[in-house]
Amino acid sequence: MNTLTEPLLTCEAVIAEACFLLQRGKIPSGLLLQMIERGVLKTRFAAEPEVRFLRSLIGRYADVPMSFADACLVRMSELLPKAQVWTTDSDFTIYRRDRRSLIPLISPSRTS
Repeated sequence: MNTLTEPLLTCEAVIAEACFLLQRGKIPSGLLLQMIERGVLKTRFAAEPEVRFLRSLIGRYADVPMSFADACLVRMSELLPKAQVWTTDSDFTIYRRDRRSLIPLISPSRTS
């Protein structure tokens, strides 16, 4: 069984995407922002220094297609190799970190 420990790390692109999806589902996005205020969720990724890697990832998975937020999470998983990606997005079963390694996932459909 996987255990989540705080803080959970993410990036601003994922926060933006999650807020959009929550609002579309009529769920207040303020709940997610409260997690940031309480320090449960922290943004620990800057896209600018990683843009070359992000462009490469998005190009490699153009047929999926890979979103900017997804590329940021894949890159974060490369930079933090002990990390697991918590997602409901099945595309993460396709993505690979460092070109060939499975990304450890925590998801409703699969645990690794």
